Amino acid sequence: MTPLVEMRDIALSFGGVKAIDHVSLDLYPGEVVGLLGHNGAGKSTLVKCLSGAYRMDSGQILIDGQPVTITNPRDARAQNIETIYQTLALADNLDAASNLFLGRELVTAAGFVDDDRMEAETRRIMARLNPNFHKFNVPVSALSGGQRQSVAIARAVYFNARILIMDEPTAALGPHETRMVGELIAELKRQNLGIFLISHDIHDVMDLCDRVSVMKNGKLVGTERVTDVTEDDILGMIILGKKP
Repeated sequence: MTPLVEMRDIALSFGGVKAIDHVSLDLYPGEVVGLLGHNGAGKSTLVKCLSGAYRMDSGQILIDGQPVTITNPRDARAQNIETIYQTLALADNLDAASNLFLGRELVTAAGFVDDDRMEAETRRIMARLNPNFHKFNVPVSALSGGQRQSVAIARAVYFNARILIMDEPTAALGPHETRMVGELIAELKRQNLGIFLISHDIHDVMDLCDRVSVMKNGKLVGTERVTDVTEDDILGMIILGKKP
């Protein structure tokens, strides 16, 4: 099977300091790859090269086996890559539908914003992703952390994302909300999306991911299937910078 994403020999320096030191990583359809490492390990910097937030110094990115050029977030969206940040970038005073279509509003033939159609589309996508979501007419500030994640994910999926970058999706969530995010990720996998999941939490990565890639000092320590390693193995990779 051809990887959905291939990042080959990616390098990036800031002021002479190597933030990413010739790292290669891949992602397959319907797979979740977790990125672990200490602060400053390079995991966020690496995926920002994929999201277009940073421009790599050298290396190559392939989507479906074809080389692509990604120099800004618009290039990434053109390749159906979406990033869901920890802060979620939601407008707290707006409801779910208004957030889902923020900046890309649906309009009537007369050119007016079509609130009814946007709500109907939001209900349709939520029924697919999170059937338990019912708070369509309240500001997202009134939603739980897991429900807010649902809105952010629905926005990405509605606009045809095939590759998701999820930044600490379970940070500050309780057990119930974490389970909700896990169910969302499982549904995205069933829809054949590929997900890079950035985290500091080994337990979440072992629970939510198919493979785990550990980075240290800008280098890739290794990538392992979660079924082939223990949490202690992963901790050793993070601390010692060596494969188990």
